Parts: sequence; C-alpha cells; structure tokens
Amino acid sequence: MTKPFTVLAGGTDFYPARVGQTVTEDVLDIAGIADLRGISATSGGWRLGATTTWSELVEADLPALFDGLKQAGREVGGRQIQNAGTLAGNLCNASPAADGVPPLLALDAEIEIASRAARRRLPLSQFITGVRQTALKPGELVVAIHVPRPRHDARAAFLKLGARRYLVISIAMASVVLEVADGTVVAARVAVGACSPVAQRLPALEQALAGAPLDGRLGDRVDRAHLAPLSPIDDVRGSAGYRSEAVLVLLRRLLQAVAT
Repeated sequence: MTKPFTVLAGGTDFYPARVGQTVTEDVLDIAGIADLRGISATSGGWRLGATTTWSELVEADLPALFDGLKQAGREVGGRQIQNAGTLAGNLCNASPAADGVPPLLALDAEIEIASRAARRRLPLSQFITGVRQTALKPGELVVAIHVPRPRHDARAAFLKLGARRYLVISIAMASVVLEVADGTVVAARVAVGACSPVAQRLPALEQALAGAPLDGRLGDRVDRAHLAPLSPIDDVRGSAGYRSEAVLVLLRRLLQAVAT
C-alpha cells in the first residue's frame, strides 16, 4: 500500500500551521511542474493553472471580469505570501475565510481534477464541501481552474473587512460580477465568504439585481432577506450579529462601487 503524503506548492498554509513542530509526514512539492502553472485563454474562457501564484494573477493582462479576483489576490497576506501562495492551494486549504473563494464563485469557476485514471470537472460550489474539506478523492490533484467567458461585457469587484487594513483574516468579505448591456444589469453573481462554513452565492440578491439600471442606487437593492444562505458564527474576530450587519454594508458599498 502506498504511504499517504501531503501535496503542496507554495506551502503558505502548510508550514505556518506547523511552526515549532517537526514535519514528520511525507511532502510532495509540485511547484516545479510547468504544466500546472500559467494563465491562458481558451475557446470558452480562461484556464488558470493550479500553481499560478497570486502575484502572477494580479500582474496578468486580463479583462475587467477578473478585477474582483485581482483585488482579492492583493489581500492574500503580504507580498511574500502572494509571491509563493497558489490559486489552487487557497481552494484546497478550504478555509471559510479564504480570500480567493468568493471571487471565483462569482466567476462561476470550475475546478479541473486529475488522477492517473481520469480527469473530471466540478463547479467550485461543489468542490469545497466543508471547513477544511473538499471533494478530492485519494490519488486526485487539482490541475486547473476554469473561468467561462460571459455572454455580455462584465465588471467585477471584491471587498473585505478585517480588524486592520492588511495582513488579516477576514471578518466578512464579498465579491460580485455584473454582466451589463445598454446600461442595465443583465446578470449578476454575488458571493460572500467568512460568514458560513463554506462561502455562499446569494441567488435572491442576484435575481433582484437582474434588470436593474447600472447606477449609484444599485446597492439600495440589497435586503436582509437576501442573506438567508449565510450562517455566521461568533469567534475571536467578531460576533455573528456583527458579521450580519457588516456583510450588509459590504454588499451595498461593493455594488455602489462597481456600478459607478
């Protein structure tokens, strides 16, 4: 029987969790596999290699559709972390406060998974199944993230609340992608993180935004009822009640900013 091992690329979650401890498990570092790195356009959208770093993503020449993901990338730790931490690592770590998850949910991202036997794709909404839990099976590896091309011009944004401006775990965060035609929101995708075990889309809010004029009053359409998929908790960073209030304000500010 093959002995289990830990797969890592940047190691920015793996090693900090073991400070002061001896690493006893076997580790397979995949950072040097060229096929797992880089960003490329495809016939249906874009392919983001699993070990692409956040710095590479932020510096890539990508359309406004990716602005929210880039804004999140600038919030992933400090510059040293962004230079080493990878897109897939942020997903596979499956933290409720992972900065990359809400913008990728809003992008309708799919996760490409490979094993020796086959390849498969899963929507990101099905890939992360719980706190520190994913749908990966033994012998499987995330090899890429796929983002579909929208049908209309799109704009995106990300906003995060923490105890300070930088180098902080989120209290709440939100990301939005709006598809726009003739000054009207044709389609909206909104996702919230750090307010439930797994980041959640807000379908009722998305429906409320569809058909709305793209103006500074877009944020006024956010209602408390739209937050029903969320289940915030009390922890050292904030109470459940504070998170509920904070995410309401975040969403209104985010929509106002992306609409103007």
